Amino acid sequence: MIEKTGLRLGAVVGFLDETLDIGGYSGDSSINGLQVEGSSRIRKVSLAVDACERSIRGAIRNGSELLITHHGLLWGQAEPITGVMAHRMRLLLDKRVSLYSAHLPLDCHADVGNNASLSKLLGIKKTHPFGDYHGIKIGLAGKLPRPISVRSLVSKLRRLLGAPIRTFAFGPGISRKIGIVSGGGAQFALGAAAEGCDTLLTGETSHSAIHPARESGINLVCAGHYATETLGVKALGKLIAESLGLQTKFIDIPTGL
Repeated sequence: MIEKTGLRLGAVVGFLDETLDIGGYSGDSSINGLQVEGSSRIRKVSLAVDACERSIRGAIRNGSELLITHHGLLWGQAEPITGVMAHRMRLLLDKRVSLYSAHLPLDCHADVGNNASLSKLLGIKKTHPFGDYHGIKIGLAGKLPRPISVRSLVSKLRRLLGAPIRTFAFGPGISRKIGIVSGGGAQFALGAAAEGCDTLLTGETSHSAIHPARESGINLVCAGHYATETLGVKALGKLIAESLGLQTKFIDIPTGL
């Protein structure tokens, strides 16, 4: 019956808001939650890392009334709805596709979050939050199931994520405790080292993050901003299907970064 009639948009949004604690991330630069309102009934849901023309068109092809992304269209600073932004908005509104976005709430969620999903991928059983970001502990740290060479850890991540990995071997050759911050989290190398981690797993680094990582003696493993942030939306899609009975589909649009 749900497949035929769908659920009210408000009910789906309410489930997502509560599950992801959308109101608990006031320091986020993203406007989290429902960003664009389309159809009032939801039967199919598409999920993607980024809200862009390709993900919007993918949702339309899938027959989805709702697109959920990690990176949305609306951030803290208001901007005119012109050019590329106007085109994206027009696509959503013309086809009555709603857009829902969860940035830090999906990075940090204890079950379906990007960092939690990465820790599960590596078999880490006990983790604790670290890394202050506008009053939020954004990362997770924990001991690996067994000591592993950094080379083997990188090979495992390359196999599991299917993405190229860049490694800065500034720490010991054997990894025992790892810090995880998906996306662009290399600036948390000092925080991870302070937690006793010998390795920080993140998506991508920056010029300014290299020297602190080197001087704190921690390995920096960069597995791709995109690749490390596909896990959360995939896990969320599975949860939506199981909890709400809606059809869900992940739209894969890698950026190469």
